[in-house]
Amino acid sequence: MTATRLSSGGSAIDRSRPVSFSFDGRKLQGFEGDTLASALLASDVAVVGRSFKYHRPRGIWGAGVEEPNALVDISGSVATTPNTRGTTEFVREGMIARSVNASPNAAADRNAFIDRFSRFIPAAFYYKTFMWPDWHLFEPRIRAVAGLGEVDTGWQSPGPADQINRHCDLLVVGAGPAGLAAAKLAAGAGQSVILVDDQREPGGSLNHRTGEIDGKPAAAWVAETIAELSAAGHIVLPSTTAFGIYDHNLVGLNQRHVDGRPDTLWRVRPSRIVLATGAIERPLPFTNNDLPGIMSADAALIYLRRFAVLVGRRIIVATNNDSAYEVAGALAEAGAGVTLVDCRQDGTPAAPEGVSRMAGRLVAEARGKMRVEGAVLDDGTMLEADCVAVSGGWTPTIHLFCQARGKLVWSEAQAAFLPGDPVEGIVVAGAAAGATSLSDVFEGTAKAMPGAAAAPRSTGVEATGGILAAWPVPGARGRIWIDYQNDVTAKDVELAARENFISVEHLKRYTTLGMATDQGKTSNLAGLALMGAATGRTVPEVGTTTYRPPFTPVPLASFAGARGGELMSPVRRLPLENVHRAQGAVFQEYGGWLRPAHYGGADADRAIQDEARRARQSVALFDGSTLGKIEVMGPKAAEFVDFIYYNTMSTLKPGRCRYGFMLSENGVVFDDGILVRLDEHRFVVSCSSSHVAAVHARLEEWRQDRFGRDAVCIHNATSEMATLTVSGPNSKKLLVALDLGLSLDDTDLPHMAIGEGMLETDPVRVARVSFTGDRSYEVSIRADRAERLWARMHEAGKALDAVTIGLEALMILRAEKGYIVIGKDTDGTTLPHDLGVDGPRAKRKSEYVGRRSLFTEVARPDSRQQLVGLAVARGEEPLATGAHGISREGGKLRSQGFVTSSYHSPTLARPVALGLIERGAARHGETIDIQHLGMVRRATITGPCAFDPSGERLNA
Repeated sequence: MTATRLSSGGSAIDRSRPVSFSFDGRKLQGFEGDTLASALLASDVAVVGRSFKYHRPRGIWGAGVEEPNALVDISGSVATTPNTRGTTEFVREGMIARSVNASPNAAADRNAFIDRFSRFIPAAFYYKTFMWPDWHLFEPRIRAVAGLGEVDTGWQSPGPADQINRHCDLLVVGAGPAGLAAAKLAAGAGQSVILVDDQREPGGSLNHRTGEIDGKPAAAWVAETIAELSAAGHIVLPSTTAFGIYDHNLVGLNQRHVDGRPDTLWRVRPSRIVLATGAIERPLPFTNNDLPGIMSADAALIYLRRFAVLVGRRIIVATNNDSAYEVAGALAEAGAGVTLVDCRQDGTPAAPEGVSRMAGRLVAEARGKMRVEGAVLDDGTMLEADCVAVSGGWTPTIHLFCQARGKLVWSEAQAAFLPGDPVEGIVVAGAAAGATSLSDVFEGTAKAMPGAAAAPRSTGVEATGGILAAWPVPGARGRIWIDYQNDVTAKDVELAARENFISVEHLKRYTTLGMATDQGKTSNLAGLALMGAATGRTVPEVGTTTYRPPFTPVPLASFAGARGGELMSPVRRLPLENVHRAQGAVFQEYGGWLRPAHYGGADADRAIQDEARRARQSVALFDGSTLGKIEVMGPKAAEFVDFIYYNTMSTLKPGRCRYGFMLSENGVVFDDGILVRLDEHRFVVSCSSSHVAAVHARLEEWRQDRFGRDAVCIHNATSEMATLTVSGPNSKKLLVALDLGLSLDDTDLPHMAIGEGMLETDPVRVARVSFTGDRSYEVSIRADRAERLWARMHEAGKALDAVTIGLEALMILRAEKGYIVIGKDTDGTTLPHDLGVDGPRAKRKSEYVGRRSLFTEVARPDSRQQLVGLAVARGEEPLATGAHGISREGGKLRSQGFVTSSYHSPTLARPVALGLIERGAARHGETIDIQHLGMVRRATITGPCAFDPSGERLNA
C-alpha cells in the first residue's frame, strides 16, 4: 500500500483546518473531518494494529463500525478511551493514539514471534492444553495477556451523561437513501419523525456512490431533505447509533458528541420503526487475505471521495459482484493503475475506462510481509500491487430486526440472509432488505409507507446487483482468514467440524468466530458457509447465532446517566423533616430514608435509653410515615393477595388487619408487615420501610404475570400519606384528646382493626397495630396535613408526659418484644418456619409464591437456624451484633448461628438479643458460647419475646 492524500476533493474534510495528532509516538497531520483511519491512510501508515492471538500485522479494512483491525487507545487532548475504532473516531488537535495488543508499537511488535508457532495453537488449544495438572496454575498468566487496550487508572469522569426519553410516530434508523425517503414520506403525511444515523453527516451511500434523485445530484437532494425535516420540527440525530430494540419496540440510541461531552442515551418509543440500516461488504477468501493493504472495496471508495485519500498506486480490485466496478473506475480516474479481477466469466458490466479487467479469475494468494506487495491468481498469474480492494458481496445489516425477534430467510440469488416475515411495527427498507438500485430502494420504501405521497425517483445511473457466491472451501491450501481480529482461519472452522462442534453456537464458542469487538460483522457469514460445506449442509441449515444488543459498544456512563451519589439512590425524606429538626432530631439514613435516630442531647446512648424507658411508662410519639402504603384494588384483589402472601389473606374481614410474610420464589422471607382490608375489593399492603420500592415492583410483576389490569390494579400511595404513631399505656388517652370523631372502645376498635375519623375537615385512618408490644395507634393523614396533626399530638401529650422517640429507641422496644426486622433478623436463607410460623406451610393447599420451595430437601432439616432470644447475666454488656454462637467439634470451632439484634433494655434493666441458632426452637434454656473478635461469652437460649410474653399490654 502506498496511500496518498490527493491535492483536491474530499467532501468530509476541511483543508483550511489542519489537525496535528500522534500515532504510536509518530507525529502526523490530518484535517478537520478526518477519521483517525483516513488520516493514517493519508500518511501511508499501513500497520495499525496486531491480531489478538498470533500478533499478525493488521491494516485498515473498512470505513465504519464493521472495522475489525484498527483498534486504538486514545488520550491527550481527548478523554482517555481504550479500544476505540479508528474508522469512527475523528482526529482532534493534540490527540494521542496508540495501537492495542502491540509492544512497543504495531510496526515493531516484540510478540510477533507467536505467529511462528501458530500450528501448535489452533482453535481451542487452551481447552486441551491447560487442563492438566490444574487450569488455575495457568489462569493468572493467561488472563494477564488476554484483552485489548489499557485502562487508565487515573481516569476522571467528564461528568454525567445525559439521558433523553422520547415518543414519536416514526423512528427511522439510517439516513441513507431509504431512510431519508421514509422520513420524507412520513413527515409529508403529518407524522412526527426521529431520523438517526451513525455517521456525522446524513446521506449513507449517497455520500460516496453516484446517484441522481428527482433530477438533482444526490448530495443536493440529501441536503434539501434534511433541511425540510429540520424546518418542520422533526428530530435529526447524526453520530447516533441505534444499538438495540427491546421489549415493546423500545429503541436505545447512543449519540456521540465531538465537543468532549459524554455520549447521550436516548430511549425512544415509536409507533413504527423503519430499519434502513444498509449492508456491510464482505471479504473474499484467499491465502494471506489479512495482510495490511487488503481492504474493503467500498471503504476504498469512501476514503477516496469523502477524504481525498487514494489508497494505492497499483491497485487490484477483486470482486464477485457488480458493486466493485464503480470503485475500480473511480480509483483509475484518480490516477491509480487498476486491475479488476472478477471471478465471474459472463454477465458482468463493462470494464470502466482505464481499468484492466481479468474475468473468470480468482485471487488465490496475497504476497507480502508487513504490507501487501502483490497477488497470485488461480491460474498462477502474478500481479504486483500495493493495495488489494476486495468485495465478496454484501450482508444486510439485520441485527436490529433480529433483536426484535425477526426471522431471516436465505436468498441464494443475493448470497445473503434477508428479513423474513414482518415484525409488528417494524419495516426493513433499502439495502437492509436486499435492494440494490436506487429505484428498488425507493419502490420498496414507498410500499412500506402506505398512504404517503409519491416517493422520490432515481433519475441517474442505476447500480446493478449481479453476484456469484465466493465462499471459503474445505481443504484449501494456505492460511485463509475468516475473523481478522480473533485470528480465526478456515482451518479452525474445519477443525471444529471434525471435532463435532457443528452447531453454530458451538462453532462460535469453540473458535471465537464472531466474538471479537466487531461481533463478526464481516466474518460470520463466511464461517457459516464454510461449516456448511464441511458438513454437507446449506447455509440456512447451519443457521445464524443469536443477535443481541448492543449493535456497537455503548459507554457504561451512558447507561448510568446522572445516577451517582444521591441521584443513584436518592435519599427519601419525611414530610415532617423540618419539624423534627426543629424539635432537636438527630438524623441518620435507614433503608434509604432520612429519619430521626433520636432527639436532643449530645449523649446519644443516654438519649436513646431515656426515650425507650419513657415510652414504656406513658406514651410515645413516633413518625412512621416511611411504612409502605401500597393499595391493591380490583375484583380479584383477594385472590391476588392470597397468592402473594404466605398467610391466607382473603378471609380477612373489611376493617381488619393481619400480619403476614411475603416469600421469594425460593421460599425465603422477602418482607413482613400488616395487610389492611378496607372493603371487599381493596387492600393496603403496609410493608417494611426499606422494601417499599421492591415490594411495589414485586406486586406489579406478579400482577402482570397472572392478572390483567381489569382484575387487579396496584397503586403506591406511600408518599401521599403520612403515618404518625402513638404507643404506650396512655396512647388511648392521647387519642381521645385529639377528638378524631371515631369510637376508641376496644369492642369497636380492637387490636388489628382500623377506623375512619376526621381531624377537623381532613379524613384520617386509624389502625390499631403495634410494633412495640404496647397498645398503639397508627394515624394516617394526607402528607400535606401531617404537621397540624403532629402539633395536636404534642399538645395533647404534654399532660401525659409524652416522649418523642427516634428509630433507635423503637428498635429497642421491638427487640424486647421479639419482633423482627427483615434483613436484620433474617438472612438470605431464612424460611418462615425458621421464624416459628409453620401453620400456612402445613395447612395451606392453595398456591402462593415460594410454596414449592418450602418442601425441598434443604427446607426440611431440623438443624436449620431458627429465631431465638439470647440472654446474658444482669449487669453484663449486650452481646455484639454479628457475634457467632459456636461449638467445638474435633478440636475445631464451628458456627451454630449468629446474633442478629442486641440492645440494652432500660425497662428490663438487662441486655436483650435475638439470634438465628441451629435447632434453636428446641434448645430453650441451653447455654452456649458466643464468640466475637476472639472473645468468648456465655448466653442462654430463650424464646424471642423478653417483655410481656402474655401480650397483656396490647390492651392495657
